[in-house]
Amino acid sequence: MKTTLTTSTTTSTKLQNPLLVWGLLALLAGIWGSSFILVKKSLVVFDPAQVGSLRIFSAFCFFLPFFLYNLKKIPFAKAKYFLLAGLLGNLLPAFLFSLAGSKLDSGVSGALNSTTPLFTLIIGASFFGNKITQRQSFGIILGFIGAILLILAGASGFHVNGYAFFVILATLLYGINLNITKKYLTGLGMDSFLITSCIFMTIGPIAAGVLFSTDFVSKLQEPNAIQALVFAVLLGVLGSAIAMVLFNRLIQMTSAVLASSVTYLIPIVAILWGVIDGETILFQHYLGMSIILIGVYLVNKS
Repeated sequence: MKTTLTTSTTTSTKLQNPLLVWGLLALLAGIWGSSFILVKKSLVVFDPAQVGSLRIFSAFCFFLPFFLYNLKKIPFAKAKYFLLAGLLGNLLPAFLFSLAGSKLDSGVSGALNSTTPLFTLIIGASFFGNKITQRQSFGIILGFIGAILLILAGASGFHVNGYAFFVILATLLYGINLNITKKYLTGLGMDSFLITSCIFMTIGPIAAGVLFSTDFVSKLQEPNAIQALVFAVLLGVLGSAIAMVLFNRLIQMTSAVLASSVTYLIPIVAILWGVIDGETILFQHYLGMSIILIGVYLVNKS
């Protein structure tokens, strides 16, 4: 990919509030890094379609009162962009990550998720006319290398799990969504909470239709169903609703590529949860996480 020595206005100048940006990155990494273990715990009772739809439906219910209260402020002319952001950045990835989580370790899913900035860069440069610096490109590539080390760490041999491609497809959708959100939804004069509520209003009914067309209600009678339900609802309220508010705010403050660099930190949190769950952390894990942090620094450096 061709790079230039200039970049977007957002990243070529010094960040006005770097402490807030880094704080949002850390908080999002903590929330989204924990989402993979929540998916795993939810799948103990519910199937991937139910976990994915329950995640989105929970976020929809969270935003519904706020959306109705602010109904007069909604720019319905932008409905198609809200729907695109909902499908590409939330609904479809929720199903894909749930499907991958049924056969893929949560730590590996978290590591693969770090390919999002790479796709964001490619999509932005190819279709949205974005310009990036060579340093940013190097930082993204370095972060991707660190993620690969995390994926391979402790592996007994080379083995391709086909379910990993569901995560790759989800991150590709994330990359498209990030650029769409940055271009079409950040200049509306709306706060990030209202933008996110509009997004979930477009996909919540779809998720509800999927959820209640399954045997979800009957599964609530199974052992551990309530616990799994709590995990899934937390996944929706924290991992989709609140996290997306914070993330859309981050996009407003920075660039799509810089905002997507939060996915470099997500594998660190995901692996730490693995350790808590009884997994062993190796030197390769520390090495991979260190390389990822260096990549994040290079991407965010003014």
